[in-house]
Formats: sequence, C-alpha cells, structure tokens
Amino acid sequence: MPHYDVVILGAGAAGMMAAIEAGRRGRSVLVVDHARYAGEKIRISGGGRCNFTNINATTDKGRDRFLSANPRFALSALSRYTPDMFIALVREHGIAFHEKTLGQLFCDGPATQINTMLLGEMRKAGVTLVLETSVESVSRDESGFAVQLSTASITCDSLVVATGGKSIPKMGATGLGYQLATQFGLRLTETRPALVPLTFETGALEKLRDLSGIATDAIVRHGRTAFEEALLFTHRGLSGPAILQISSYWREGDAIAIDLLPHQDAGEVLRAARQATPKLQVQTVLGNVLPRKLAQLLGDELGMTGMIGDFSDKKLALVEARLKAWTLKPVGSEGYRTAEVTLGGVDTRDLDAKTMTARDVPGLFFIGEVVDVTGWLGGYNFQWAWVFAEDKSLAATLSGPIEAWMQG
Repeated sequence: MPHYDVVILGAGAAGMMAAIEAGRRGRSVLVVDHARYAGEKIRISGGGRCNFTNINATTDKGRDRFLSANPRFALSALSRYTPDMFIALVREHGIAFHEKTLGQLFCDGPATQINTMLLGEMRKAGVTLVLETSVESVSRDESGFAVQLSTASITCDSLVVATGGKSIPKMGATGLGYQLATQFGLRLTETRPALVPLTFETGALEKLRDLSGIATDAIVRHGRTAFEEALLFTHRGLSGPAILQISSYWREGDAIAIDLLPHQDAGEVLRAARQATPKLQVQTVLGNVLPRKLAQLLGDELGMTGMIGDFSDKKLALVEARLKAWTLKPVGSEGYRTAEVTLGGVDTRDLDAKTMTARDVPGLFFIGEVVDVTGWLGGYNFQWAWVFAEDKSLAATLSGPIEAWMQG
C-alpha cells in the first residue's frame, strides 16, 4: 500500500499551493482530485483572465474584507503571506498582469497561465498529482490516515482537506470536505451561496423585463453595508459586481436599497433641469443621467408624468428619494449553480489559526474555501488560498510525522 508524508484532497488553488510548499520541504506529497483537470475554478475566474489577488488583501482595511463567524481568524495566515509574495511568483514565471480597479490584479493573457505556473511548481517540488480519482473513505489510527481512493488504497501521516465548497457543482463541487469535518468531529457553520446574482418573483421580473442586459454604476446597500460598483439587470433579477458583493450579506426576506446616482445630489440635478429645461418630460430628464429604459421604469413606478417645470418641490423630492434609495426585495439567489464561493464551512473554533490543523485530530488540516472564511469579490478569495504557499507554520507542521502532534 503506497504511503505518503502528505496527502492533499483537492487540486484547486489552496491544495496546489500547500502541495508546492510541502514538496519543497522534502515531503512526499500526493494531490488527489476527482476532476479531469486541476485548478478548474482558476481557469474560469476573472472572465478567463484570473483575478489572482488584490493588493489590498492584507492591509488593515483589507483584513476586514473576509467574512467569518470569527473575522479575526484569517489575520494570522494573511499576515504571513502577502499579495507581493504571490506577485513575485507570477513575475518569476513571466506572466504579464495589470491592475483593473480597486486593487484587483488580472492576467493580461488567459487564466490558464496561473494553472501552468502552479503545475510547474508542483512538478519541481516532486509532487504527485492524480486526477479523475474519487475519495471513497478516510479513516485514522495512531499511525496516520488510510484513504480509500477509487483506484487504490493509500496511507499518509498528514491529510490536508482542500476540497473547496459547494459552488458551481457542474465543475465538480461537492460536500466532501464538510462530510470529512463531520466525520472527525469538527463543527460546521451554516453554508450558503455567496458572490451570487439575486433573483426576483415573477411580478417584479415582469416589471424589470425590458431592463435585461442594462448595466449602470450604483451603490447597493444592505443595512450598514454598501458597495459601489456596476449593477447589471438580468432576465432573472440583478447581477454585476455590486450585487455579487452585497449577496454575501443579504438574507432571504431582506430588501436592498440602490443609489442610482452615486456621489451626485439628485435634488440639485432635478431642480437644475426644472429651471433650464422646464418643458422636458420627467422621464426624459432622468434619461439624461440614467439608461433610458431604466429612467422610463422609474417614472412609471412613481406614476408621475408631465413636464418637469410643473413639478412641485414635493414631487421632486419623491423622485429624488427613488433615485437615491430605490428599494427592491429579492426572493432568492441563483444558488450554488452560479455562486463564485460558498459562505460558511468548517468552524474556525475547531482549527488552529497558525497551522490550520484540527485541534482534536492531529495531522488533519482544512484549508481554503472549505473553511468558514470568505473574501470579497476581487481577488480576496484567491489570496486566502495562496497563503498556504509559504505559510511557515503549516509547512513546518507538515514537515514532521504524526508523532510531532502527539507530543505537542
């Protein structure tokens, strides 16, 4: 029966990075994934350009952009592996990149360059990669772990679960990581789709039907949380970066408020139009600052017609309120089918923040998306995955046999 120092379940971003570091430290490493290719989420990310990190991810402000039942849990790992460290690896491989907006870094070329880089580093580190192979069972005794694969039985000293979450099941996402956590007595926090488009009931969709495909800049709010980015109307509801961001905070039954004129005084815009162009219809005035079909819908919703010169201050105030806080109530989201990440996961109370090992199960690690740490849109989740590349505490732990934990 083949034996490895380290077996990593999952050939995604976190799994490959952990494998590279463990291999560099002389460990015998096997990475197992049921998918046909490694790094499938990397390949499709960023519209095929891979938003591989965010330069703000490990700044003081950036550290608040990771959601968790224990928001401080990720700080230790994030402080040890910064975006600059991953950028240095990207540059070493000659991959050209650019900053798009808000600190987001994208490849100039295809996202597959990142996969090629990681696979090359794994080969250099002597890592063995096995694809199209499923995990049938895992057990543990004093000598380590026994893993029954669909193709063979193997054993290992350390088992790293990097299986990701439930998002995008058509790409092979499963709940294996959560099942293993439960098997070994670790708690789970509630899981739900995040960074996902929001949907509306049939009546609301009928009103919004003509807006499908229209995008506009907006500030989208849920409670005290707000995101200023693009908003996109779809045939199911709302999408775009601002909506994906707010979806991580939104809950069923809640409303969202949309400011359609970010950083503009809507009242001033309307009063100026009343003075300068009093014979224009209100929808026409709105169409000068918003997409025409959206302007028409807002005018229809308010039930206001006529020339803006005839509008009283009170009527203008109603239009202003709609422009600055258009309130909509989604009924759901598109679910894991299109969600970029899974919110929630393995409870961080059961993991050591420095090593990511299960507190009560020596040699068992959970890393990446399977853990209850979820970043904002814009490269934050990849940075959470990359931290295991040179996480010295994790790597040092992976460098010794299971007895090291028994004695610790």
